[in-house]
Amino acid sequence: MKKWANGFPIRSRVGRSRIAVAPIDRRILALAFPALGTLATEPLYRLVDTAIVGRLGTEQLAGLAIAATILALVVAGSNFLTYGTTERVASRIGADRPADAADVGVQAVWLSLIVAAVAVPVLILGARPLAALLGADGAVLDFAVEYLRISALGVPFVLIALAVQGVQRGGSDYRTPLVILVVSNVANLVIELVLVFGLDMGLAGAAWSTVIAQAGAGIAFLIVVRIRLAPAPTRRPNRRQMAPLLTAGRHLLLRVGSMLAVFTGATAIAARVDDATLAAHQVTMAMFLFLALVLDALAVPAQTLVAEDLGRGGGDAAQIARRVVLLSTIAAAGMAVIVVLLAPVLPHAFSDDPAVVSRATAAMLFLAGILLPGAVAFADDGALIGAGDYRFLGRAAFGYLVAIIPIGFAVIGVPSLGIAGIWMGLTAWMILRAVINTCRVRRVLPHAAQPLRRS
Repeated sequence: MKKWANGFPIRSRVGRSRIAVAPIDRRILALAFPALGTLATEPLYRLVDTAIVGRLGTEQLAGLAIAATILALVVAGSNFLTYGTTERVASRIGADRPADAADVGVQAVWLSLIVAAVAVPVLILGARPLAALLGADGAVLDFAVEYLRISALGVPFVLIALAVQGVQRGGSDYRTPLVILVVSNVANLVIELVLVFGLDMGLAGAAWSTVIAQAGAGIAFLIVVRIRLAPAPTRRPNRRQMAPLLTAGRHLLLRVGSMLAVFTGATAIAARVDDATLAAHQVTMAMFLFLALVLDALAVPAQTLVAEDLGRGGGDAAQIARRVVLLSTIAAAGMAVIVVLLAPVLPHAFSDDPAVVSRATAAMLFLAGILLPGAVAFADDGALIGAGDYRFLGRAAFGYLVAIIPIGFAVIGVPSLGIAGIWMGLTAWMILRAVINTCRVRRVLPHAAQPLRRS
């Protein structure tokens, strides 16, 4: 007789049961919709900032582009707090080890505070040299420094939220984070409008509103996670128990660092063309990050479902991965059509400068093209994270970075390529990720019928 867990048939004593397709899709989508809200937090903060700051002027918008890029390095570089925690918590829940799962969560929260203690002083004290390193100067540099120093105060709360989301996702609870982050985003919008336009605080008002919203979200996450951490035998930081997450973090940090080097390099190249190109790139990148949330929201459930399946010794991980790729591709195709149709209109929502609008319109067409390979790359990333294949993810990401460096030099050497050259390079990078990640998933998951060894 078939046994079921979380909507999936699992192995019985008489042999492996065949997994039903419809329950997979329903479970993926049931987790994907709330995941979209949780993933949307940081990009939505930046998207709101971009739309509001764009009304203040091109120099302010360019300054935001520089500051947002630096903040993205910190936040995305700390994503191992979510991804590594999700995989480790889910695999232990799948193996019926709730106390061990709670232990992982406790150490993840402590680790988030340790990372924040290092990151905040670096951002505040190094704001000017970091912004200048990305090509900012003059008024753009001043605006970038102002925004970055204020926003640094919200980083500890962001990192706490990342760690707690990993705990919640590992327990298949995607809805609680959604509620917290929706409230946080609404609060950010209201507060920002009041501070920027009502109190005439300009760019500083945009930064302070984000910090206030992030602080509220971080505190809320600490309150709700207490129930899940209750079974943990200890609440103190433990270096030995942090070690596996740090190991995963090392590989994921290489992955994220390599990916962000691509985005940061693109921003730095745009800054060296002219202010209008930099502002247009910021608009297009904000849209890309926003649309990528839909694809990532479909990929994130793969982390939980694959890890659960492997933790309980199931053999359905490959099927889960294939369904996530299919659903992501369908979603990407629909979004690509919408972006093409709205390309002449969307840039006007962010800027009144004709030069910015014309460049952003051209970049939007490349954005539409990057979504399809992005769907495959993101889905495969989710499956590989669920399988704990961190070493490959880190090394492969570094390889992708090295492969597209020549394109970056070409754009610098031939400035007339402008924003089109920048986004051609990003498209090539995404295609490379999709092809190689697909080959890796096909190699790893069919051989993962037995539980993976985990620390």
